[in-house]
Amino acid sequence: MTTRIAMWSGPRNLSTAMMRSFGSRPDTFVSDEPFYGCFLKSTGADHPMRDEVVAAMDCDWDSVVAKLRGEAPDSSPIWYQKHMWHHMAGPVGYEHFDGFVHAFLIREPERMIASYLRKREAAAFENFGLDRQAEFFEREADRLGRAPPVIDANDVLADPEGVLSRLCQALGIAWDPAMLRWAPGGRETDGPWAPHWYAAVENSIGFGPPEAGPVDLPEDARRLADRCRPYYERLAAHRISA
Repeated sequence: MTTRIAMWSGPRNLSTAMMRSFGSRPDTFVSDEPFYGCFLKSTGADHPMRDEVVAAMDCDWDSVVAKLRGEAPDSSPIWYQKHMWHHMAGPVGYEHFDGFVHAFLIREPERMIASYLRKREAAAFENFGLDRQAEFFEREADRLGRAPPVIDANDVLADPEGVLSRLCQALGIAWDPAMLRWAPGGRETDGPWAPHWYAAVENSIGFGPPEAGPVDLPEDARRLADRCRPYYERLAAHRISA
């Protein structure tokens, strides 16, 4: 039986490094934003490498969710799926993920937006999906009768072993120290957008140092961070600490 872990986050939340971490486990298969092609084809959003992504991916919502609900492609007992709620613009929603173990990856809005603006010229609230992430978190908490696991990107950087070992416990899987280190370079499981977004991860061999110091944002980005903060704080109140 496959343990399907759906990790929900927004862009620039340490999500690719987390995928590397889980992909370092010998018992885990990883999938990189499997609904991204569906999102781009359905919305026509103008994202970097849009045409290449649509051409390379399964862009049928029902087909993608049916595959994700099956066994891992390589028959691994754990299937880690990296998801973004702002991609979920089609007919697939909360009710299609019964039988999954859900977790939530967050990052301080100012740092998330600053990182995003290093890759794109502008940022909008809709680029991050925080309202839907918070709604999904609360629905899952109601279903479980407790908060599902939440991890903050900077907490992971500050103490990877402490936070990730507790995350594994919350997910019902064994802790594996292999999650702390990985070989540099790309992976066959990386999305086709990797050349635009993944340079830092491809040069890494593990988690970097925690972020420190203030973040300097232009006024419009600061207002965006203020709008994002209440959603971040709703989840951050339940985050796992080491």
